Amino acid sequence: MTLRVLLIIGWVGLMSVGLSAQKDNKEKKEYSVVCMGFYNFENLFDTLDTEDVRDSEFTPKGSRLYGTEIYQDKLGKLSKVVAQLGKELTPDGVALLGVAEIENKSVLEDFVKHPNVKQRNYEIVHYDSPDKRGIDVGLIYNPKYFKVLESAPLEVKMISKRDGERVFTRDILWVHGELDGESIHVLVNHWPSRRGGEAASSYLRQGAARVCKDKVMKIYEKEPYAKIFIMGDMNDDPTNASVKDVLMTVDKAKKVKKQGLFNPWEVNYKAGDGTLAYRDSWNLFDQIILSHAATVKDKEGGYSYYKNTIFKKPFMFETKGRYKGYPLRTYAGGKYKGGYSDHFPVYISLIKEKKK
Repeated sequence: MTLRVLLIIGWVGLMSVGLSAQKDNKEKKEYSVVCMGFYNFENLFDTLDTEDVRDSEFTPKGSRLYGTEIYQDKLGKLSKVVAQLGKELTPDGVALLGVAEIENKSVLEDFVKHPNVKQRNYEIVHYDSPDKRGIDVGLIYNPKYFKVLESAPLEVKMISKRDGERVFTRDILWVHGELDGESIHVLVNHWPSRRGGEAASSYLRQGAARVCKDKVMKIYEKEPYAKIFIMGDMNDDPTNASVKDVLMTVDKAKKVKKQGLFNPWEVNYKAGDGTLAYRDSWNLFDQIILSHAATVKDKEGGYSYYKNTIFKKPFMFETKGRYKGYPLRTYAGGKYKGGYSDHFPVYISLIKEKKK
């Protein structure tokens, strides 16, 4: 396997912007880098009217006039963004990418075949979710870096406090595999929305978070020092109860206890950064959370956390009108905008020292 090699001096200087060198340490070390990301694809539907799925608006005769031309343009826009994620550190870009708001496996199959990313030979992990709109989560991965060992959908069963009916939401996707021969676990999430109000719906996201947390604890029973990556559109910020109280995350890697969880995005959020805009303020719903083992220099020579990035380039912003400065989305007010997504993607960079 050929990985991008990074030359740096010392370990201490790594946490600054870029891969920098500490002046008082002349020992040269080589590092490999791999990037892992998450992107909400904002309604990547096919153009078919699927039975028992609320997708009629995303059809040629639907309210959005969503035909082949728009679908292909959407694939092109999304793949343009994904092709650039992590490229400043590795020519292969993201090795793993969790995705949300996809209708089915076929749209992911079309996505990975797009010329913008086809050369990476991405493969797919996907299961159909019970969500009534028909949207799912999935994982695409580069087999050059990652090998799937096992996977499963984790059902999120909840009852509405409003009407006592079952709430059908997205499953959580669990994937266990080897990243360059090293065991890791990935959990891809898309928690229930804030429809009905943030406070009134918070119990739903806390419920999804508990399903996620329960799986983490089960993983720890078999692998006490497992490297776990919880990614997704949480529909909550890093400081909300679902993340802080249920997952029990901390905002700094040095604070993480064994079998604890580190959320690097909390610092970004408190600084006013975000991945989506709503009513002239920013939220940071899109996160990648790491277990303790993934944050510390691995004595066995495995990967560990280096830095986190929100990917937002000028071409991804709305430049005029009421939503100037917001992410440039596909539709706004029911009209086709030709944008990318209403969310910015996020990714983390992991590094490991090359053995001499």
